Amino acid sequence: MQWETVIGLEVHAQLATNSKIFSGASTAFGSEPNTQACPIDLGMPGVLPVLNQGAVEMAVRFGLAIDADIAGQSVFARKNYFYPDLPKGYQISQYELPVIGQGQLVIELDDGATKTVGITRAHLEEDAGKSLHEDFHGMTGVDLNRAGTPLLEIVSEPDMRSPREAVAYAKKLRTVVRYLGICDGNMQEGSLRVDVNVSVRPAGQAAFGTRAEIKNVNSFRFLEKAIEFEVERQREIIEDGGTVEQETRLYDPDRGETRSMRTKEEANDYRYFPDPDLLPLEVDTSFIERVRAGLPELPDDKKARFVSDYGLPAYDAGVLTAARELADYYEAVVTAAGGEAKLAANWVMSELGGVLNERGLDITESPVAAEDLGGLIRRIEDQTISGKIAKEVFAAMVAGEGSADAIIEARGLKQITDTSAIEAMIDEVLANNPGQVEQYRNGKTKVLGWFVGQVMKASRGKANPDQVNQLLRDRLDG
Repeated sequence: MQWETVIGLEVHAQLATNSKIFSGASTAFGSEPNTQACPIDLGMPGVLPVLNQGAVEMAVRFGLAIDADIAGQSVFARKNYFYPDLPKGYQISQYELPVIGQGQLVIELDDGATKTVGITRAHLEEDAGKSLHEDFHGMTGVDLNRAGTPLLEIVSEPDMRSPREAVAYAKKLRTVVRYLGICDGNMQEGSLRVDVNVSVRPAGQAAFGTRAEIKNVNSFRFLEKAIEFEVERQREIIEDGGTVEQETRLYDPDRGETRSMRTKEEANDYRYFPDPDLLPLEVDTSFIERVRAGLPELPDDKKARFVSDYGLPAYDAGVLTAARELADYYEAVVTAAGGEAKLAANWVMSELGGVLNERGLDITESPVAAEDLGGLIRRIEDQTISGKIAKEVFAAMVAGEGSADAIIEARGLKQITDTSAIEAMIDEVLANNPGQVEQYRNGKTKVLGWFVGQVMKASRGKANPDQVNQLLRDRLDG
């Protein structure tokens, strides 16, 4: 039987506010356990939550970026459940009336095709604390620093049909929230967490199969592996005559498998009701337009501009706009290089990209400033140095030896462009190799490359390669 996979994602983006969604407590990462949970976060008697306007603004920024409906009025509700890391016994979230309604996100697939994934809703809520199971000798510790941290839960339609599509969607979503400046997208620190809903159905069947939810997948690689395993697990159950249960599962990266956590709750299990301590959230048109005016250029728009303005191939433009910081760095290089857009793209993606990957660095940690890399490219273009020597200069720049001009001067790397000097070297090489000269003149023209290498060697790599080629041809053909 042919099977079709159906995937929907629920992504929790931690909003980049300095304080929590309903209190003034800090949201800084890495503090000592239980030092950033105030009485409001803990739901102590007599305290009242006050909504963080910055969190609302960030939610609206996201809604505008995905062309979504933005509710003029939305309501906060209490989601009731009991767990050690939820001190109040309920979580403040949004249920029936979320602040962000239906929108969409366009993703690009491996073959270059695009697909539109629907977004059902995005709602504001507070985070819970964190249960710690290590180093407690059979007990569980609870860190409540994260309790009350603002989240935007982004729920997709079940529009994805393969693990690769799900990964492409998650990556694109991460790119968008980072461009907007509303979330740093750090999956290792839990700033971006993905819950995956997976089901299978016979190909051609309209009705959905029974889904399983895989909680808190924290990397794109694990997301792909978790879906692959879950799809195969469900297929085998059905083909063996069994029934897939609706449940919540966890992905175990060590074993490469999902395992059952608990039966999947339904909405009525949480006993949602409007929070009596919070008024409905009203977002008027003037607020929305003020937020719209502050939106940055979004990744799809920036990619299109890089193609049209800089003449880059779509692939290059896609790589360079994958992160806002990388795109900004590239444009600074182009400016410093005097507009050499394609050459700048090659150096940023290949030479600089190789160094960053090798050292595990982000573009914001680049050992070479954008202006300095642009200066190096300018020296290639004005033929002060060759492309080969430029790599030597770049390595020295990475090592902290200064600007391209300073390194070229200190090492005496300026390219030889004096025709008479190059001709003298050519004459010497030809005089010392009469056999190869005879081969060339008898039709073995491939030996020209050997001559070029000999002249470049004699010049210690400083001769202009284009001039060497032309002058050699003139001598050999003359």
